[in-house]
Parts: sequence; structure tokens; C-alpha cells
Amino acid sequence: MTAAIALNQVVKRFGAVTAVDHVSFEIEQGSIVALLGPNGAGKTTTISMMLGLSQPTSGSVLAFGQDPAKRLTRKHYGVMLQQVGLPGKVKVRELIDLFRSFYDHPLDAERLLAMAGLESEARKEAVKLSGGQQRRLQFALAMAGNPKLLFLDEPTTGMDVTSRRGFWDSLREFARDEQRTIVLTTHHLDEADAMADRILLMQHGRVIADGSVEDVKRQSGKRYVSFIAGASVTEEVLATLPLVDHVEWSGRHVRLTTTDPDTLLRAIIQMDLDVSHFEVSQGRLEDAFVSLTGSETWMEEAVAHDAMVVPDTH
Repeated sequence: MTAAIALNQVVKRFGAVTAVDHVSFEIEQGSIVALLGPNGAGKTTTISMMLGLSQPTSGSVLAFGQDPAKRLTRKHYGVMLQQVGLPGKVKVRELIDLFRSFYDHPLDAERLLAMAGLESEARKEAVKLSGGQQRRLQFALAMAGNPKLLFLDEPTTGMDVTSRRGFWDSLREFARDEQRTIVLTTHHLDEADAMADRILLMQHGRVIADGSVEDVKRQSGKRYVSFIAGASVTEEVLATLPLVDHVEWSGRHVRLTTTDPDTLLRAIIQMDLDVSHFEVSQGRLEDAFVSLTGSETWMEEAVAHDAMVVPDTH
């Protein structure tokens, strides 16, 4: 089966700066992949080349075996960028119908409104929607062509908790359709943890980790022992424990970072510490991100446009 996206030894330079440095990977059709990285990692440039908005300095980028810059390839794309302007004086339903007209086999307008939770706002001017509603409308526009490959750049920015939950429910329904592929970038690493089949982690223009969420967590080499500490357990007591890299307190809840949880647990038991509710885990995706990149900043300037980009499909 042809990969949805295939990069082979891709290099992208801007003058003396190498933004992407010999990157190779394939994204299988039907998968959900989170492309993550700290500031300057190169993921925005990589996405730009996958979209066909820029060309590699060397190497190749293919989408369904074709050049992503070709119109016949782009008609299979749905794109939700982080910073998009909506035209004035145009109602929500009118804008959805306009985008549907660009495609041969668009999704039904009523379904798009329902997926975005905007049925009651269909006759409202798009620019008068709230920030979260505008993001949901942009999702509907990205879905208008019934895409095989969907790019989502910080999709839940501006959404409240309820809207975020509804968005991910709609996306899961979409992802269940056969051969649908999603490429996701987000600084909400809990979302990537919950949604992604695979993580591609970039730094300094290279892919430094590639695998399932659990694989990437294991690559960090860090494990976590958590428990509820009794009154007699102090920072001084915990400082005597072996193989503890970091201690994190939240009230009486303690989380210890270690490379050897078995040895650490034996020491806690031998010292007869007043602790309860043990949990041993590989931690959160955020923990792995910080460990692997040495960075606590994972937001990167998104591929942005000053105005709505109308897809060129004809």
C-alpha cells in the first residue's frame, strides 16, 4: 500500500541555516501521527513541505506517491492551520457551501455543521463567532472535501473544555473511517497522548524519537514512582532514597523520577516509610518530551497565513 506521506532524506536550507536535516519517514494510511518538537525543531518547515507549500532543498516528499504540490494530490487534503482569517459578510453555511464547491465529492453540509457543533450558528456571520466557534468552523472547512489526509495545526486553540471534547469526539469518528490519515501538531501533549497512534519527535531539524506513545515514553529512560506520603515523610527523608533524580510534591502526593523503580521500591519498603497508594508508571508524554529534548518549550510558530487560503483543486 502506498504511504500517505513519504519523506526520503529531506533537507531544507534557508541560506546558511539548515531547518530540516536529512529526515526520512513514512506515514501509513489510516494512522494518526503527532508531529512534535520544541521551538526551532523544524516541524513547521516539514509540514510546509508535506503540504506542498515549499520544496525541499534536496530529497523527496511524496503524498500518496505523488508530488504534494500537484492539484490532483491536494484535492485529497484537509488542512486546519493555526492562524486563519475568515472573510467578512459571509454566513457560516455560505462559507461551508463555498468550500464544498471546490471538491468533486464533498461531505454533506448538514453533517459538517453537526461535526463542528454549529447547527444553530449556520445563518450567523462567520467573523462574529467566538474564537472557539471559529476554530470549529475551520475544522468543518478542512473536512469539506472528505479528505483522505487531514493536517491539524494546534486545532483546539481557543476552545473551552466542552468544545475540545466535542472536537475530539468528531475527530475520532472521522478517524474510524477506513484509510483516513491525520497529521497532528499540538502543544497540548495530553491530546497527543490520547489520540496519536504514533509520535514523531523532532529537534534541531532531525527526528530524535519515532514510535507509539508508549515507545517514546520508554525511550526517555525515565520511570516514575508515585505515592501518598504520611506526615513523617519529609524532603530530607526522601533525599536519602537511592536512584532518585527528581522529587515532585503536590500536597501529600509525591512523584519520584528514577531509572530503576524496583530498587527504589525495595528501599522504600526496607525503610518502612509511611506511604500508601503506590503507582509505578512511565509518566506522561510531557515528561518524555522534556527528558528527550532537554526543553520545556514545545510550542513552535505554526505555518500561518494572513488570510483564508482557498484550496486549489481544479
